[in-house]
Amino acid sequence: MAPKRRRSASEWKQAGNESFKHGQYGQAAGYYTEAINILAKSGLKNPEELSILYSNRAACYLKNGTCTECIKDCSVSLDLSPFGIKPLLRRAAAYEALERYQLAYVDYKTVLQVDCNLQAAHDGVNRMTKALIEKDGTEWRKKLPPIPSVPLSQQTRWELMSDNNLIDTHSKRNISSGEQNGVLPSFKVLTESEIQRAKALKEEGNEWVKKKNYRKAIDKYSESLKFNNRESAAYTNRALCYLSLNQHQEAVKDCTEALKLDAGNVKAFYRRAQALKELKDYTSSLADIKQLLEVEPNNTAGQKLFQEVKKLMK
Repeated sequence: MAPKRRRSASEWKQAGNESFKHGQYGQAAGYYTEAINILAKSGLKNPEELSILYSNRAACYLKNGTCTECIKDCSVSLDLSPFGIKPLLRRAAAYEALERYQLAYVDYKTVLQVDCNLQAAHDGVNRMTKALIEKDGTEWRKKLPPIPSVPLSQQTRWELMSDNNLIDTHSKRNISSGEQNGVLPSFKVLTESEIQRAKALKEEGNEWVKKKNYRKAIDKYSESLKFNNRESAAYTNRALCYLSLNQHQEAVKDCTEALKLDAGNVKAFYRRAQALKELKDYTSSLADIKQLLEVEPNNTAGQKLFQEVKKLMK
């Protein structure tokens, strides 16, 4: 009788994927463990595949509420393959469940450096911001651990896709429908020269603002955004110029774009509130001021604008 063939790591991984899809998270975790052990014993250097397996097992632990184990596996996954979106999101969710809000905030913010359009990360940042304000008051930012700086090479170019897989089944990092609603946007990876050119143009725009030449400044900010449209400051700076020129609709658009990139951007909330006030949309203006004051309760300019808009609504 021929000896029974042993399963390969990839077969154990596939078995784990199938179990996970059917909600059998404990069994799936066991299968991923088998795959991890085989790869570890083989001596083959395949950090990306191991990273995926640890991330997948972390997903099982998260589903079962074993948050500490989830955090451990996500950390190993990230050591093997830094700045992976899935392990960062999973670790953030585990930290959040354990009320370790500072660490969750750092992970959510790190995700946004990799892909600034992930709604799950924006929502996480907003939740953590509110939780940290309640916990630590207005000084909450000073108590945060350092947020890692994601190198350009790790910023992911996402292809348009509608894959709803939760588990990483291959080298592409798919995000589930639960983690990101709808289709992932596509944008190119920026080169270092593009980033530097955008920065230089933004600085030129700032110089024109100091001279109160807002039209020239708008031109420079617009040029800057052609090179790098992920710079929220370029949008809020151009919005200031539009406000100064009474182009309030344009200011609203720019602030909205800035908030897509940075959900807690105080300048974007304030300037959009100003523009909406001038457009006589007082309800929306007040909503933005309230958001601003949730982030910075002692913001005197926001408090003053709040009172102005409240008077106008009477």
